[in-house]
Amino acid sequence: MDLKALIREVPDFPQAGIIFRDITPLLGDPAGLRLAIDGMVELAREHQPDCIVGIESRGFIFGVPIADRLGLPFVPVRKPGKLPAARMSIEYSLEYGQSQLDIHQDAMAPGARALIVDDLLATGGTALAAAKLVEMVGGIVAGFAFAIELDSLGGRAKLSPYTAKSLIRYV
Repeated sequence: MDLKALIREVPDFPQAGIIFRDITPLLGDPAGLRLAIDGMVELAREHQPDCIVGIESRGFIFGVPIADRLGLPFVPVRKPGKLPAARMSIEYSLEYGQSQLDIHQDAMAPGARALIVDDLLATGGTALAAAKLVEMVGGIVAGFAFAIELDSLGGRAKLSPYTAKSLIRYV
């Protein structure tokens, strides 16, 4: 099965000149979704993580089943105001402004190897912010796993020296 065929291209969204890679058709195809998760589980195994970190919100879609299949804890990285207990926060730059991510201070054991999961690697800013949060709470970034990567936006270079892997790549 060609997973790329299940990614819808939406031109001029969220603004003119951008081609949005929509995972909704992939999510709506049980066989395709199973194949994507199976592939991401294999990517995760290569990193030998102690926990799976998912970036809100689409990182949860892939991260939770990966954690479940590997018998590992799932750690959510959330948008501001969503975590109820003591947390660490980081502000970072997006293409169109500033944002913030949060993680619970007790999200993982010190020295735990965390695999960070998200649906898409574009410029790498959000993923890098998640990596910094993992390190702020004492974890070690084992690497990254993405369903989709947009090579032309240079996200992989921004994540150096970490290892990033993805199932589907667009050049």
